[in-house]
Amino acid sequence: MDKYECQICGYVYDPEVGDPDNNVAPGTAFESLPADWVCPTCGAAKEDFKKI
Repeated sequence: MDKYECQICGYVYDPEVGDPDNNVAPGTAFESLPADWVCPTCGAAKEDFKKI
């Protein structure tokens, strides 16, 4: 699964880790995140992320 980086703050969403602070389980692909998911660091929308 691909990692995605927030173009605003540089946070990297790693699907192997998920986003435990927002109840996103490890193994969750970026594409499977809810549409209203936001960057846990700066609050940027999914559209502000780029595949790395």
